[in-house]
Amino acid sequence: MNRSAAVVRSIVAVPFLDLKAQLQTIRAEVQAALADVMEQTAFALGPAVQEFERAFATYCGTDHCVAVNSGTSALHVALAALNIGPGDEVIVPGMSFIATAWPVIYQGARPVFVDIDPQRYTLDPQLLPAAITKHTRAIIPVHLYGRCADMNAILEIAQAHNIPVIEDAAQAHGATYKGRPAGSMGRLGCFSFYPGKNLGAYGEGGAVVTNDGELAERIRALRDHGQFERYVHTLTGYNYRMDGFQGAVLSVKLRHLERWNAARRRVAATYDELLSGSAVQTPPPCQDGLPVHHLYVIRHSQRDALRAHLADRQIGTGLHYPVPIHLQPAMARWGYQPGSLPHCEDLARTFLSLPIYPVISQEQVETVVEAIRSFELRR
Repeated sequence: MNRSAAVVRSIVAVPFLDLKAQLQTIRAEVQAALADVMEQTAFALGPAVQEFERAFATYCGTDHCVAVNSGTSALHVALAALNIGPGDEVIVPGMSFIATAWPVIYQGARPVFVDIDPQRYTLDPQLLPAAITKHTRAIIPVHLYGRCADMNAILEIAQAHNIPVIEDAAQAHGATYKGRPAGSMGRLGCFSFYPGKNLGAYGEGGAVVTNDGELAERIRALRDHGQFERYVHTLTGYNYRMDGFQGAVLSVKLRHLERWNAARRRVAATYDELLSGSAVQTPPPCQDGLPVHHLYVIRHSQRDALRAHLADRQIGTGLHYPVPIHLQPAMARWGYQPGSLPHCEDLARTFLSLPIYPVISQEQVETVVEAIRSFELRR
């Protein structure tokens, strides 16, 4: 590359996420779907949500999908449907967004944090037997960054102890493990449709998928004030209904998800190739499934300095997540200390999320890589 081209490329801004550019590709479809909801005046649940539930259940390979108003709510009603409460324990990986643990506490149960496999960044099944007690009522593996946890090993241990598994698939829409879709392998699978997710709403949204019809019926009641029939409130329920606009948007976007996920995989492969031989550690390869690269996470011993260097060049990055859940101030009551989960804590010190989304250009990806390489040259 000649000097003038390098100067031009150095000023290419690369946002961490660009939802506006994605919207431009589907604007007409979205506007038509929203207009339908307005015409029907079906703003809370309604036909648009029902249509999405049917489509997403099919996409996940499950019999049922229950749409709710957030991924946190999805986990909450999953735990409530299993009657988990005070005195119970739920196993959770230490590396995830804190929303994985909140619903455990909402139910009055105790989160038991377990370290991650340093090669997968997901719950380490080898540590599960030591974490299981007579009080363990559920295990929540998280398909972090868009790749599935080692579900065969986790399910084998869970089944041996008769413990239900709730998949936190908030970052794994369309990911597979040994040919099985994320969310379809446990007793329940929970998704978030936060706007930045691979399948994101234009607001908040979530869903629970399952093959258990009785649990699905119970969750439908829990999300709607605990009523199996109108104005008869059998359960202690919640106002967790998905609104019609989000159902309409998600149905539109679901039709594009496979194409978008394929684009993410191409971007990840480009990063892998262009960063080969550099000082950064790229994501470990996925040997037993198809990831969807919700995040592309590199590791570097000088992470904060690298992030500042990229910011100086108008390149957005993310930290997912700089303080593991077990070390969050709100979790201090459970007694975890620095060093309790060493692999989680090491990842938290060294990781950096690079821009990755379906509409990112080749020029933008090359700009990110060149900036990383320039950081290495100056040190």
